[in-house]
Amino acid sequence: MGKHKKGLAVCAVAILLLLAASLLAGYHGRAESVQEAMRDAVLHSENQIPFLGGKAVNPALISAFTVTAILLVLAALIRIFAIPRFKLIPGKFQLVIEEAVGLFDNMAKQNSPHRNGFLGAYIFGAGAYIFVGTLFELLGLQATTTHGQPITLPAPLSDVNAAIGLGVLSYLVILSGGIAGNGAGGIGKTLKEFSLPISMSFRLFGALLSGLLVTELVYYYLHLSFVLPVIVGVLFTLLHAIIQTYVLTMLTALYYGEVSEPAHKVKKAKAN
Repeated sequence: MGKHKKGLAVCAVAILLLLAASLLAGYHGRAESVQEAMRDAVLHSENQIPFLGGKAVNPALISAFTVTAILLVLAALIRIFAIPRFKLIPGKFQLVIEEAVGLFDNMAKQNSPHRNGFLGAYIFGAGAYIFVGTLFELLGLQATTTHGQPITLPAPLSDVNAAIGLGVLSYLVILSGGIAGNGAGGIGKTLKEFSLPISMSFRLFGALLSGLLVTELVYYYLHLSFVLPVIVGVLFTLLHAIIQTYVLTMLTALYYGEVSEPAHKVKKAKAN
């Protein structure tokens, strides 16, 4: 107990020393205004990163490639080393994997009882990408812009292009379910929801961008980065990771089940 109190006292003294050093160092301002910082967080017109022969690209593109590589490597490692060792009585890691797969599989079966094999696999992949991609910004990986300035890699889906891409892909999956379930009639049922890819894309983009902008404001105005920026960044990131993963996968499963339901069963249900 004495050692525990001594350790807390040492941590408190260290925090106070860092706080005093920050106050003595003062605040010398930033090269860009808050308006410029927030505008670039959306448009990425200034802080771009050289990639493949020096071509300037948005930082979110580098984040997207990194997250994709992380997921593919993890999937390969789990498939090669973990799955062959799964047992009838699961361990902790096996239980986590089974719960994650079961969550999305049950979501697909509940919302699309007629066709759910491919749907379960897709929403699991999309959900994993959104969740890991949103948490990716917590790593704080640094890159150098074309102007030689350091920049922290953002979440991939904080770029509107990535959000639109995922929204359109989800809409195409829903369209494929309509065609598989009802042929040409499924195309008509899906096209009636013409605003769906727009709403899915901008809902995802707006939610992640709001967290990014709030965090940017906190770091811009609070040069003493103690406690508050950490709490704001972590809470906003975790909240958006969970909510946006659930929202997009649920909407995809719901509309997929609606357009893939056989027409004759719908008519029979209405008659009853």
